[in-house]
Amino acid sequence: MDRKRKPDTQTRRQLLRLAAVSAVSMVAGEVSLAEAAVATSADRDVLDVAIIGAGLAGLTAARDLKRAGCESFVVLEARNRVGGRTYNHDLGHGVVSEAGGQWIGPGQTAIADLARELEIDTFPTWYAGKTVVLAGDARVAQDFHGGIGDDEAIGARLGELARGVPSAAPWKAQHAAELDKLTYGDWLLQQGVKYEDGYFLGLAARLSLGGAPAQLGLLHYLSIINSASCSYNQLESIKGGAQETRFVGGAQVLSIKMANELGDTVRLSCPVRRISGWDRDIVELHTDQGVVRAGRVIVALNPALCNQIVFDPPLPDGRAQLQRRWPANAPMRKTVHVYERPFWRDDGYSGQIMQVGGPVFLAYDNSPPDGSLGVLCAFVPPGSLPSEPKAVERTLSAVYAKALGDKALRPTQFHDYDWGRVDPWTLQCIHPLPPGFWTKWGEFLRPEVGRLIWSGTETADIWAGAMDGAVRSGHRAALQALGNLAHRSVGA
Repeated sequence: MDRKRKPDTQTRRQLLRLAAVSAVSMVAGEVSLAEAAVATSADRDVLDVAIIGAGLAGLTAARDLKRAGCESFVVLEARNRVGGRTYNHDLGHGVVSEAGGQWIGPGQTAIADLARELEIDTFPTWYAGKTVVLAGDARVAQDFHGGIGDDEAIGARLGELARGVPSAAPWKAQHAAELDKLTYGDWLLQQGVKYEDGYFLGLAARLSLGGAPAQLGLLHYLSIINSASCSYNQLESIKGGAQETRFVGGAQVLSIKMANELGDTVRLSCPVRRISGWDRDIVELHTDQGVVRAGRVIVALNPALCNQIVFDPPLPDGRAQLQRRWPANAPMRKTVHVYERPFWRDDGYSGQIMQVGGPVFLAYDNSPPDGSLGVLCAFVPPGSLPSEPKAVERTLSAVYAKALGDKALRPTQFHDYDWGRVDPWTLQCIHPLPPGFWTKWGEFLRPEVGRLIWSGTETADIWAGAMDGAVRSGHRAALQALGNLAHRSVGA
């Protein structure tokens, strides 16, 4: 595909610095670009910025700092790899299958721009052909044409309601208190949707936000639909929706390329255990590799993960309560079956399989762009299958055979990634916020606390929870840090 000419490096730095100056001018008056240049700390042991987390948010923030001319920063990552909730299975011969986040779609311009800058190509998600729905002994095959068979009238009502719920601050919606009393399931019942009619609606919500309608706050769901141009279909569909496009090389490649650019400023296997003096000029971060001192800290973590860090002094009550109450009970498990080729396409099937009451929420074609291998991925509820890989492989192969034929019984590879078990640094893939959460705790999500700047996809103004939201939050956090540094450099 054609790539745009990369922007001039010096121009990008000037733009970022100007943006930082703009942030400062709101509180300190106009300052010159020269005055607002990032200052190097007089104490060389004190970094300008420490970033916690080497996922898309943290690495985007670090990359922006570097492009703006700030060299005094470090990225601290607890895992032994970068990428956060994106991770690629290596299938050999340059082919990967994503175990975590993988799709982008219309309106997700921040991550699309990042991919172009990093010279990472994209390709369309495969959805052509019939989807198979299994329910007990019943089997139905139907072409959903890039959707998932949901109710158009309900989708339209959700889109209309979402217009009044700003994604950046759902708690400020005109009817926030009323909407935040309901679960999505409550609302569906009010619309007269019965369980059997609402199966696909519930499936979509569970795949996008990690919770069944009975667990998911209506206000929260509407705020996410608001991100998608107030279009339910744009959020939940493949064709024209947020699952429309994949990255060549898998989504983790974005983080890998950014980390390669940043070099030894990224420290792996370096969890932060304690943050001291966040209310002072110099903050101390106690890690497994020693103490890091910095003037500002970008915390690019899921709010629930912040509970694994000891804050000294304790955080203000509002922020502390938000972290404690943030749901951490929605891990996801993804499996991968690899075949010599995507044989299901020959028979007119899309590779999508939905199993009512079974272990397969959704299986889908995750083959590489050239179809050189056939790859079926599945979302599997944690605890629905044994942990022993061979048993899982056989069970799922039998489900696929019922849907697609006996060729599905002969995979050449099998991979299994349970995000609730792989490490202590994930907890969950997405955040199904319950009713009552946003109106009580939302105001504490983004405001800085002392020298702490909050980042991560959960803090994004739009597309919160998506990879695009992570990138947006990284850009915002970098501008906040640059603004603070510029503020300091002019003695304000």
